[in-house]
Amino acid sequence: MPLSTRPVVDLNRCEGKAACVQVCPWQVFDVRALTTQERGPLTLGGRLRSLLHSGHQAIATRADQCHGCGRCVAECPEGAIRLEKIPG
Repeated sequence: MPLSTRPVVDLNRCEGKAACVQVCPWQVFDVRALTTQERGPLTLGGRLRSLLHSGHQAIATRADQCHGCGRCVAECPEGAIRLEKIPG
């Protein structure tokens, strides 16, 4: 049963290396091209990083399935993932 946490990916740091996809036993993450809306808030550095990796970055597409184990946080080579408590 999922806990009251969710993974948050810093898209300005993510390089889409898929370590999170490989270590997550609950298949919370996908690596895919960002939508125009998702690219909107990126900084210049984030946009350049995204371009260098064909626009592919990790997205917590099934964040509601997160069990809060922290494997994704520990394995992300860019330190782009953190676990955030869900209020309530």
